Amino acid sequence: MLKNGQTPKVFQEPRDFHAPRAFFGRKSGKRMLRGQQELFDELLPNLEIDLANNNIDIKKIFPNREKIILEIGYGGGEHLARKAIENPEIGVIGCEGFTGGIGKLLQQIKTHNIKNIRLFSDDAIKLLNAMDNKSIDEIYLLYPDPWPKKKHNKRRFVSKMTLDEMAKVLKPKGQFHFATDIEDYANWTLAHILRHKYFTHNLNKPLFWHQPFIGWQATRYEKKAKKEGRDKSFYFTFEKHLF
Repeated sequence: MLKNGQTPKVFQEPRDFHAPRAFFGRKSGKRMLRGQQELFDELLPNLEIDLANNNIDIKKIFPNREKIILEIGYGGGEHLARKAIENPEIGVIGCEGFTGGIGKLLQQIKTHNIKNIRLFSDDAIKLLNAMDNKSIDEIYLLYPDPWPKKKHNKRRFVSKMTLDEMAKVLKPKGQFHFATDIEDYANWTLAHILRHKYFTHNLNKPLFWHQPFIGWQATRYEKKAKKEGRDKSFYFTFEKHLF
């Protein structure tokens, strides 16, 4: 990992980074149980965000909410559900295409009667493209697929294009929270942030990079990673500035 005062290696973007991106995760998993299928049929339609006319009016989705947060790739939804339960005054949007993860979150929504979550079950880029400018307070990207092979690095979610889209939808001083247990992906992300004109990060405090976010509770993925020997995670918070 980078030492204090060092600058991350600048990675080269793929030439076609403006082209439509492939989906960043799995679209399906194991066959759903009957109960999960019922949740998909009965609960999901009432929560799914519709990209009608490729435009999303956040104020209509969440009227009179003090704050709006978005989590991209929420996995099993532990963090997303907890945020919604602990902060009923905010609006929470979850984006996930993996049916197994969607089913687990729907079960939590039903069990805890959560009212302040809306879902998008397709590629996050489509969602970001349709959102109003300066409509989101915080974005979370927690333990995304690292695509460790060099030839697959361009599939990583963090790129100039995605940072551009996130900067567009974030409010001034809005925050982008990123966590990973893969050091190479941490370096990759810092390199992109250093090159991006709309995000800032305090790179003078590397020891703090391993300190979890305030109020953080480890997800099942993080616990599994530690059992497999990947016991050092990186937690970054980048702030949007300028426009």
